[in-house]
Amino acid sequence: MFQPQKLSIAFCALFFTLSAQAGKLSIVIDDFGYRPVEENKVLQMPAAISVAVLPNAPHAREMATKAHQGGHEVLIHLPMAPLSKQPLEKDTLTPEMSSEEIARIVRDASGKVPFAVGLNNHMGSKMTSSLPGMQKVMQVLNQYNYYFLDSMTIGNSQSIPAAQGTHVKVLKRRVFLDDSQNEAAIREQFTRAVKLAQRDGYAIAIGHPHPTTVRVLQQMLPSLPADITLVRPSQLLNEPVHQGKTPPTTDKSPGPKFRAPGVCKVSKPLTPVPQSRAVQIVLESISHSRLMKTLGSLY
Repeated sequence: MFQPQKLSIAFCALFFTLSAQAGKLSIVIDDFGYRPVEENKVLQMPAAISVAVLPNAPHAREMATKAHQGGHEVLIHLPMAPLSKQPLEKDTLTPEMSSEEIARIVRDASGKVPFAVGLNNHMGSKMTSSLPGMQKVMQVLNQYNYYFLDSMTIGNSQSIPAAQGTHVKVLKRRVFLDDSQNEAAIREQFTRAVKLAQRDGYAIAIGHPHPTTVRVLQQMLPSLPADITLVRPSQLLNEPVHQGKTPPTTDKSPGPKFRAPGVCKVSKPLTPVPQSRAVQIVLESISHSRLMKTLGSLY
């Protein structure tokens, strides 16, 4: 006997199951605190867009407070030493620093960037590739309720092993949106971030408050695919950290090669199925099922 109520419940359950499996995309805009005009445009975007504020920027406190009031997640964008030879900003973390000096800098940054719940590195290829240096950072962060978002400015970052033995959770950036200021290139990177989220379940993209980046986000965010959900980084803390290849960065430095022993080889790699295609297959299966044919004959 046909029971419409049970059918409705079944379809609702299927809908919520598919929604729960939607790809999650997190977007963080770095370098906040210097460009109020463009930054205010970012703060008009969906609240799931997060911002990383430079502690010594002239508008750091103002923009962090404004972002928090608008429901955006706030991170401290802490300068860390790069491998390239260039003048270091004030209070840039270096591997040679003592734990006490690192603790002072993090403490000062926390006071300048109110409402922060996480911290990510500004530059930092030299610092993040130093295990002893990052161990000191993680031991300091362990005294706060911060997560660490690794901007992945270098492939052999030591943030994850350095966090072992602490309560600090680590996330990794997958895509830089605006290494190039070319609008078409930014669109391509945004699309890449979406596809990674569809393929792997989630992805974190980092951009900056450049006029071109802001314009692309204003245009592309309203047309996100139905199987993509915008989330804050803190909503990804319980997701497995991706250990695969990270997209190229502007700070290129070869990392150590790792070869796992006893890996089974397959003759032909399996092609990953995007979440959108998986949803389509399920819907096609339902439409051709005996149930739907029976309903068609009844109505």
